[in-house]
Amino acid sequence: MVLDLDLRRLTLQGKPILHDIRLHLRRSETLALVGPSGIGKTSLLRVIAGLNTAFEGHCTLKGSCAVVFQEPRLLPWVNALRNICVTTGVSPEQARRAIAEVDLGGRETDFPDQLSLGQQRRLALARALSAKPDLLLLDEPFVSLDPAMAEDMMTLFTQMRDRHNITTILVSHVEAEARRLADRIVTLSGSPASLVS
Repeated sequence: MVLDLDLRRLTLQGKPILHDIRLHLRRSETLALVGPSGIGKTSLLRVIAGLNTAFEGHCTLKGSCAVVFQEPRLLPWVNALRNICVTTGVSPEQARRAIAEVDLGGRETDFPDQLSLGQQRRLALARALSAKPDLLLLDEPFVSLDPAMAEDMMTLFTQMRDRHNITTILVSHVEAEARRLADRIVTLSGSPASLVS
Protein backbone atom coordinates (compact mmCIF):
# COMPACT_ATOMS: atom_id res chain seq x y z
CA MET A 1 0.00 0.00 0.00
CA VAL A 2 1.43 3.37 -1.06
CA LEU A 3 -1.36 5.60 0.28
CA ASP A 4 -3.79 5.24 3.16
CA LEU A 5 -6.12 8.25 3.44
CA ASP A 6 -9.02 8.67 5.82
CA LEU A 7 -10.19 12.27 5.51
CA ARG A 8 -13.14 12.87 7.77
CA ARG A 9 -13.47 16.61 7.12
CA LEU A 10 -11.65 19.46 5.36
CA THR A 11 -12.79 23.03 5.86
CA LEU A 12 -11.46 26.07 4.00
CA GLN A 13 -12.24 29.57 5.30
CA GLY A 14 -14.95 28.13 7.52
CA LYS A 15 -16.68 26.29 4.67
CA PRO A 16 -16.77 22.46 4.58
CA ILE A 17 -15.14 21.30 1.32
CA LEU A 18 -14.57 17.54 1.67
CA HIS A 19 -15.84 14.85 4.04
CA ASP A 20 -15.74 11.09 4.54
CA ILE A 21 -13.09 10.26 1.94
CA ARG A 22 -11.21 6.99 2.22
CA LEU A 23 -8.58 6.12 -0.36
CA HIS A 24 -6.14 3.23 -0.46
CA LEU A 25 -3.68 3.06 -3.33
CA ARG A 26 -1.61 0.01 -4.26
CA ARG A 27 1.89 0.21 -5.72
CA SER A 28 1.95 0.82 -9.51
CA GLU A 29 -1.78 1.62 -9.58
CA THR A 30 -3.15 4.62 -11.50
CA LEU A 31 -6.22 6.15 -9.89
CA ALA A 32 -8.28 8.82 -11.65
CA LEU A 33 -10.07 11.32 -9.45
CA VAL A 34 -12.93 12.89 -11.40
CA GLY A 35 -15.70 15.37 -10.75
CA PRO A 36 -16.87 18.80 -11.86
CA SER A 37 -14.71 21.90 -11.60
CA GLY A 38 -14.64 23.40 -8.11
CA ILE A 39 -15.71 20.19 -6.32
CA GLY A 40 -12.44 19.88 -4.35
CA LYS A 41 -10.20 17.62 -6.44
CA THR A 42 -7.18 19.92 -6.15
CA SER A 43 -7.85 20.40 -2.43
CA LEU A 44 -7.74 16.63 -1.99
CA LEU A 45 -4.45 16.44 -3.92
CA ARG A 46 -2.99 19.13 -1.65
CA VAL A 47 -3.89 17.03 1.40
CA ILE A 48 -2.27 13.93 -0.11
CA ALA A 49 0.86 15.94 -1.05
CA GLY A 50 1.14 17.25 2.51
CA LEU A 51 0.56 20.84 1.39
CA ASN A 52 -2.56 21.11 3.54
CA THR A 53 -2.46 19.47 6.96
CA ALA A 54 -5.47 21.28 8.47
CA PHE A 55 -7.97 18.44 8.11
CA GLU A 56 -9.62 15.91 10.38
CA GLY A 57 -8.37 12.38 9.76
CA HIS A 58 -5.09 10.92 8.66
CA CYS A 59 -3.03 10.54 5.51
CA THR A 60 -0.19 8.03 5.42
CA LEU A 61 2.10 8.01 2.39
CA LYS A 62 4.80 5.36 2.20
CA GLY A 63 7.70 7.17 0.55
CA SER A 64 7.78 10.48 -1.30
CA CYS A 65 5.48 12.20 -3.73
CA ALA A 66 5.87 14.69 -6.57
CA VAL A 67 3.19 16.97 -7.97
CA VAL A 68 2.62 18.17 -11.53
CA PHE A 69 0.24 21.11 -11.14
CA GLN A 70 -2.24 22.29 -13.75
CA GLU A 71 0.03 25.27 -14.36
CA PRO A 72 3.61 23.98 -14.86
CA ARG A 73 5.05 26.17 -12.03
CA LEU A 74 8.53 26.25 -13.50
CA LEU A 75 11.21 28.63 -12.21
CA PRO A 76 11.17 31.44 -14.82
CA TRP A 77 14.69 32.71 -14.04
CA VAL A 78 16.54 29.46 -14.82
CA ASN A 79 16.76 27.31 -17.94
CA ALA A 80 15.16 23.90 -18.44
CA LEU A 81 18.18 21.99 -17.18
CA ARG A 82 18.47 24.07 -14.02
CA ASN A 83 14.70 23.80 -13.45
CA ILE A 84 15.28 20.10 -12.85
CA CYS A 85 18.64 20.28 -11.06
CA VAL A 86 17.74 23.07 -8.63
CA THR A 87 14.40 21.59 -7.56
CA THR A 88 15.34 17.90 -7.36
CA GLY A 89 19.09 17.91 -6.65
CA VAL A 90 19.87 15.56 -9.54
CA SER A 91 23.05 15.96 -11.57
CA PRO A 92 23.07 17.84 -14.89
CA GLU A 93 23.58 14.52 -16.68
CA GLN A 94 20.51 13.02 -15.00
CA ALA A 95 18.53 16.15 -15.88
CA ARG A 96 19.64 15.90 -19.53
CA ARG A 97 18.43 12.30 -19.65
CA ALA A 98 15.08 13.31 -18.13
CA ILE A 99 14.68 16.11 -20.66
CA ALA A 100 15.47 13.77 -23.53
CA GLU A 101 12.98 11.24 -22.17
CA VAL A 102 10.13 13.75 -22.64
CA ASP A 103 11.29 14.62 -26.17
CA LEU A 104 12.81 18.00 -25.26
CA GLY A 105 16.42 17.07 -26.08
CA GLY A 106 18.27 20.15 -27.33
CA ARG A 107 16.09 22.54 -25.29
CA GLU A 108 18.14 22.30 -22.08
CA THR A 109 19.27 25.95 -22.23
CA ASP A 110 15.81 27.34 -23.06
CA PHE A 111 13.98 29.30 -20.38
CA PRO A 112 10.35 28.45 -19.58
CA ASP A 113 8.99 31.44 -21.52
CA GLN A 114 10.73 30.09 -24.63
CA LEU A 115 8.71 26.87 -24.40
CA SER A 116 5.10 26.29 -25.43
CA LEU A 117 2.56 25.26 -22.78
CA GLY A 118 2.83 21.66 -23.95
CA GLN A 119 6.63 21.77 -23.69
CA GLN A 120 6.42 23.34 -20.24
CA ARG A 121 4.16 20.51 -19.12
CA ARG A 122 6.63 17.97 -20.52
CA LEU A 123 9.39 19.67 -18.54
CA ALA A 124 7.25 19.66 -15.39
CA LEU A 125 6.67 15.92 -15.85
CA ALA A 126 10.41 15.32 -16.37
CA ARG A 127 11.16 17.30 -13.20
CA ALA A 128 8.63 15.33 -11.16
CA LEU A 129 9.91 11.95 -12.32
CA SER A 130 13.55 12.99 -11.81
CA ALA A 131 12.81 13.09 -8.08
CA LYS A 132 11.98 9.34 -8.27
CA PRO A 133 8.79 9.69 -6.22
CA ASP A 134 6.79 6.76 -4.89
CA LEU A 135 3.58 8.61 -5.78
CA LEU A 136 3.01 11.01 -8.69
CA LEU A 137 0.13 13.48 -8.40
CA LEU A 138 -1.12 15.02 -11.67
CA ASP A 139 -3.60 17.91 -11.47
CA GLU A 140 -5.40 18.16 -14.84
CA PRO A 141 -2.16 17.90 -16.85
CA PHE A 142 -3.91 17.89 -20.25
CA VAL A 143 -6.28 20.84 -19.77
CA SER A 144 -5.97 23.82 -22.18
CA LEU A 145 -4.07 21.76 -24.75
CA ASP A 146 -5.36 21.32 -28.29
CA PRO A 147 -6.59 17.76 -29.02
CA ALA A 148 -3.42 16.67 -30.85
CA MET A 149 -1.15 17.97 -28.07
CA ALA A 150 -3.36 16.40 -25.39
CA GLU A 151 -3.15 13.08 -27.24
CA ASP A 152 0.66 13.35 -27.40
CA MET A 153 0.83 14.16 -23.68
CA MET A 154 -1.41 11.24 -22.72
CA THR A 155 0.74 8.87 -24.77
CA LEU A 156 3.91 10.29 -23.19
CA PHE A 157 2.45 10.00 -19.70
CA THR A 158 1.51 6.34 -20.30
CA GLN A 159 5.00 5.53 -21.56
CA MET A 160 6.71 7.32 -18.66
CA ARG A 161 4.41 5.79 -16.04
CA ASP A 162 5.06 2.29 -17.36
CA ARG A 163 8.81 2.84 -17.75
CA HIS A 164 9.16 4.19 -14.22
CA ASN A 165 6.53 1.81 -12.77
CA ILE A 166 5.07 4.69 -10.79
CA THR A 167 1.94 4.90 -8.69
CA THR A 168 -0.22 7.81 -9.87
CA ILE A 169 -3.27 9.85 -8.95
CA LEU A 170 -4.61 11.74 -11.96
CA VAL A 171 -7.16 14.52 -11.48
CA SER A 172 -9.45 15.16 -14.42
CA HIS A 173 -12.95 16.33 -15.21
CA VAL A 174 -12.86 14.42 -18.54
CA GLU A 175 -14.25 10.89 -18.16
CA ALA A 176 -12.65 9.69 -21.42
CA GLU A 177 -9.16 10.60 -20.11
CA ALA A 178 -9.85 8.78 -16.86
CA ARG A 179 -11.09 5.63 -18.63
CA ARG A 180 -8.08 5.62 -20.95
CA LEU A 181 -5.37 6.20 -18.36
CA ALA A 182 -6.55 4.78 -15.04
CA ASP A 183 -6.85 1.34 -13.47
CA ARG A 184 -9.55 2.69 -11.17
CA ILE A 185 -11.81 5.76 -11.21
CA VAL A 186 -13.34 7.50 -8.20
CA THR A 187 -15.75 10.41 -8.38
CA LEU A 188 -16.17 13.39 -6.05
CA SER A 189 -19.72 14.64 -5.71
CA GLY A 190 -21.92 16.65 -3.37
CA SER A 191 -21.42 19.65 -1.13
CA PRO A 192 -19.29 19.15 0.85
CA ALA A 193 -17.85 16.61 -1.56
CA SER A 194 -17.32 12.94 -0.83
CA LEU A 195 -16.45 9.89 -2.92
CA VAL A 196 -19.36 8.29 -4.71
CA SER A 197 -17.57 5.52 -6.65
